[in-house]
Amino acid sequence: MKKRVALIVLDSAGIGYLPDAAEFGDVGANTICNIYHTRGKLHVPNMTKLGLANIDGCTLPKSDDPIIGAYGKCAEKTHAKDTTCGHWEMAGYSLEKPFLTYPNGFPRKFLDAF
Repeated sequence: MKKRVALIVLDSAGIGYLPDAAEFGDVGANTICNIYHTRGKLHVPNMTKLGLANIDGCTLPKSDDPIIGAYGKCAEKTHAKDTTCGHWEMAGYSLEKPFLTYPNGFPRKFLDAF
């Protein structure tokens, strides 16, 4: 029997910040839980069944139903703010140097070339 894995990556749906968050201005980041607390609800029953509400740092209501998946969160090895670094690491490749980020927008020289 072949073993299979379904890996779900939800971009821009973070569930807590990393220990180095202060270096990137991300302290308090927790998109999933902040959506829940702002709206007062977040209806994601299948993700709850997979274990979403049981991830460390998650403040979503837990279900009494049995968990049918494996769940967790991880941190990148690459010291970076860039989500793409994390995606690359999930595929097995760690960067020695993170991608550049542009918190104040792309430089004019880049935009002109584009």
